[in-house]
Amino acid sequence: MNKCYNLPNLFKRLFSVWYRFMRVYTKNLLSNGFEPFFEPLIFLGGIGVGLGAFIKELDGIPYLEFLGSALLVSTSMMTAAFECSYGTFIRLEFDKAYDGIISAPISVENLLLGEMLWAGTKGFFFSFAVLIVFTIIGVFKTPLVFIIPIVGFLTGFMFAGISLFVTSFIKSIDNFSFYTTGFLSPMFFFSGTVFPLSQFPDFLRPIIELLPLTHSIRLSRAILFSRWEYFTFDILYIIIISTVFGYLGIKGIKKRLID
Repeated sequence: MNKCYNLPNLFKRLFSVWYRFMRVYTKNLLSNGFEPFFEPLIFLGGIGVGLGAFIKELDGIPYLEFLGSALLVSTSMMTAAFECSYGTFIRLEFDKAYDGIISAPISVENLLLGEMLWAGTKGFFFSFAVLIVFTIIGVFKTPLVFIIPIVGFLTGFMFAGISLFVTSFIKSIDNFSFYTTGFLSPMFFFSGTVFPLSQFPDFLRPIIELLPLTHSIRLSRAILFSRWEYFTFDILYIIIISTVFGYLGIKGIKKRLID
């Protein structure tokens, strides 16, 4: 791609990509936002209220708060993962939207990094929207809960990178079922969402520590319940995973675009 002499600065290029995704998404905001907004509320009602009648506390935390602190970031995972897996694949293979975008003075790296930032923004937005409802119904009473959307952004950005990496070698849209059913769904239950990590047998703990959602949930609970033992480690994990898989995903999709 030829360089333009009046190439916009990096911020303008990334913002233009982010703005494009925002405009497209908000055209059908109600239908697009229905599932990621209501799914954690339904889960909290069905599981939290139901089991909450029998389980008062886990790890010294009231069960509704224990569950809700995980759902605030799991919704970020799901919305970002679907945005940069199914969404990216459709734009890449069916809509050919990327071909038009990179005809502007925007590189493939700018395009996909902007897409990751947009996925992180969606993670922030849905974490914030869900926590507003949780706070109104009395699940959380601490003002620290309003820091959690930042964790939602980091979670969305991380899973955007992971999903771009998966998308970079997926040949058929049907193959994403291995990613969603074989990775995302089990991770939801094995990352401390519904019950503490201490309940898992010792031989599973190293595997659980490799799961990205584990660290997002632990960050959420660190902020809400002042459990800082793994805070630095969890932040570093998210930064490293976002960087490594983001780089590999962008590199792989750039190769597909060029080929």
